[in-house]
Amino acid sequence: MLYYIFRFLEQYDIPGTHLWSYISFRALLTLILALLISAWFGERFIRWMKRRKIFETERDPSIDPFGVEKKGVPTMGGIIIIVSILVPVILLCRIRNIYIILMIITTLWLGFLGFMDDYIKIFKRNKEGLKGKYKIVGQISIGFIVGLTLWLSPDAVVRENVQVQQQNKEIVVKHKKEAVKSLQTTIPFVKNHNLNYSEVLGFLGKYKVAAGWVIFVLITILVVTAVSNGANLNDGMDGMCAGNSAIVGIALGILTYVSSHIGYASYFDIMYIPQSEELVVFLCAFVGAMIGFLWYNAFPAQVFMGDTGSLTIGGIIGVCAIIIHKELLLPILCGIFFVESLSVIIQTQWFKIQKHKGKRVRVFRATPIHDNFRKLDSQLDATSTYLLKGWPHRPFHESKITIRFWITTIILAALTIITLKMR
Repeated sequence: MLYYIFRFLEQYDIPGTHLWSYISFRALLTLILALLISAWFGERFIRWMKRRKIFETERDPSIDPFGVEKKGVPTMGGIIIIVSILVPVILLCRIRNIYIILMIITTLWLGFLGFMDDYIKIFKRNKEGLKGKYKIVGQISIGFIVGLTLWLSPDAVVRENVQVQQQNKEIVVKHKKEAVKSLQTTIPFVKNHNLNYSEVLGFLGKYKVAAGWVIFVLITILVVTAVSNGANLNDGMDGMCAGNSAIVGIALGILTYVSSHIGYASYFDIMYIPQSEELVVFLCAFVGAMIGFLWYNAFPAQVFMGDTGSLTIGGIIGVCAIIIHKELLLPILCGIFFVESLSVIIQTQWFKIQKHKGKRVRVFRATPIHDNFRKLDSQLDATSTYLLKGWPHRPFHESKITIRFWITTIILAALTIITLKMR
């Protein structure tokens, strides 16, 4: 909104109006505004929730080896995050940008899905929340909408990078003059690091492009669903998901900026994506909202984000990576989310396999994996056998676990960016 107003005023030579044409100015302003809104609105939201006694289910302090009692802590803090993202974005972004429209729809869609889950848990006294099948349908639906839009929208185009060998045998990366629909995506650790989905299906002949787009839509659905659920599982300790997501958001912002700048895109030998610079502004709002939310969510938490926040966070990360054609970097960048999901899958599937054999065998003390580091051996089920019962040797306080997970995410984020030159 403000972007269009100041761009209109620029024609009257009003001092300072030209600043609104700079992505760096709007991005940093958005970050600050999102942080302030999160801090200001968060305090009032927490007070409002406490007055109405809308609390998260109490956690039994005996479960925690350090006896940490969490009683009377409001949930649905994801509302703080969503408001802190959308208000600065509406004020400072170019709202007519196709990528911003997709990000806003994703935020509202998954925010509503998470809100329904939290609402059922709190007001209907149903600890299971929204049925898993409805969550999956909601995640698949938004993934389908995003994938289909990127397939059919004439505004979602890229300028593919090509390597040109000059007379002095120096190889220079240039970009094609025309912007086209592209099925290419960046893959890490290899020299010619673009994978074309249609070329993988080359055996289909003239149908390979259509089949490639079908694969792209399916991958979009998979990415949005996987990252959204991974973030949801990671939200189990004070500040855990918010801190990890802020770090991932910064890395995604860097990847988006270089993808939207033709000079940097040439230097890093990646595709140039016109109009994607607006995503930098959105991601700055995302990071600002995460940092502001941490003001209240860091240990000891004054508010929990709930599924309203965690599902939204994962969806935003997944959709952004798809838009800038960096979805295959997510297993590295979101390694923590991936390991959290993998630990749950291993635990449940191994237990089912062993149960058919008449045994009760588990791999970890508890899952998601962050809970494994907090569980005491004395708290384990005496009727079950644990393959990793002695790991770790002693439980850690949740604040230490959280910070170590943050450090791990920082390393993974740095490695993700380094992969652009590691080939």
